[in-house]
Amino acid sequence: MTTAQARQDLDVQPTPLALLLLGRDADTRSERGVECPGDLPSPSDPDLVERARAAKEKLGEKVFILGHHYQRDEVIQFADVTGDSFKLAKDAAARPEAEYIVFCGVHFMAESADILTADEQKVVLPDLAAGCSMADMATAEQVAECWDVLTEAGIAERVVPVSYMNSSADIKAFTGEHGGTICTSSNAERALNWAFEQGDKVLFLPDQHLGRNTAVRDLGLSLEDCVLYNPHKPNGGLTAEELRNAKMILWRGHCSVHGRFSLDSVNEVRERVPGVNVLVHPECKHEVVSAADYVGSTEYIIKMLEEAPAGSKWAIGTELNLVQRLANRFAADDKEIVFLDRTVCFCSTMNRIDLPHLVWTLESLAEGKDINRIQVEKETAGFAQLALERMLALP
Repeated sequence: MTTAQARQDLDVQPTPLALLLLGRDADTRSERGVECPGDLPSPSDPDLVERARAAKEKLGEKVFILGHHYQRDEVIQFADVTGDSFKLAKDAAARPEAEYIVFCGVHFMAESADILTADEQKVVLPDLAAGCSMADMATAEQVAECWDVLTEAGIAERVVPVSYMNSSADIKAFTGEHGGTICTSSNAERALNWAFEQGDKVLFLPDQHLGRNTAVRDLGLSLEDCVLYNPHKPNGGLTAEELRNAKMILWRGHCSVHGRFSLDSVNEVRERVPGVNVLVHPECKHEVVSAADYVGSTEYIIKMLEEAPAGSKWAIGTELNLVQRLANRFAADDKEIVFLDRTVCFCSTMNRIDLPHLVWTLESLAEGKDINRIQVEKETAGFAQLALERMLALP
């Protein structure tokens, strides 16, 4: 019997997700499963750096390149500014003379840039398959169903949604429409304090760890005040009583990079590097954050290392491209910087933006071709911008 016959006898069919991961299908509402519409230059082309420089020079002030901290060095070298997702979106909005905003990051970041920039500006993502697994963990349909569950439990009018910046435009729009705000890892405490002034419960989307860590570490709530809503279970896997008793309703989402760090990682590095300071991102699990010496956003991590004394030792729990860049940057200052875990932990979707994709993008734009433009539908953008503006107005 052939494999195909055996498969037919078992009535085995590939799931939509499997097809997406194999690159054999596409979902226009998802950040996965799309192919580059052009021919990429070979990654072995020795002239890629020069080609990128030439194309960028030809475009001049028409192009503004944003580089997220997690990008490869080969890409970061061409960025006009670097930063985290929200800083870059604001930087894009501050450059109205740029016709093209090339966002070297992932899909939700480019969406935010499109929302915050002028209508005539074109936001371009060099590889449309550069998504975010965390953002994909909350769809508009799932969140609408969750709101129905909260309504049936009689608490929806008391719930304020707070959505992490690492979410799709649809989720940001839902947040804005329902009176909520967006937050970043650096202002999550302020966002939650604001939300609890508006209501007595928060629906935190889509990263459970940032929501839990902020509520417990910064606001003084207990782990018992937090419940986990699983969109793949009826009623989120929670009873109406559990929802009514909760203060923080956490969405079952996480960062695939930061979620890999464990308490064992912390214990092992303390044994391996005596006197080490453990510094982690708040997207890490609660047990990791509790065991760390310092916890903060990407910008906080960079600032801590800038201000660290010479000779100090640091184990960093965040994306590896950034950790390696910081280790190289501060090596001359005799600061020992190591990755928190022995396992390599790049952000696989962020790494889809490589030099061949950037060269193809810049050369295409220089030839007058509009490619890979990210556009958020007008009504969605309006509600999403409302949520973003609430964040900007936080005290």
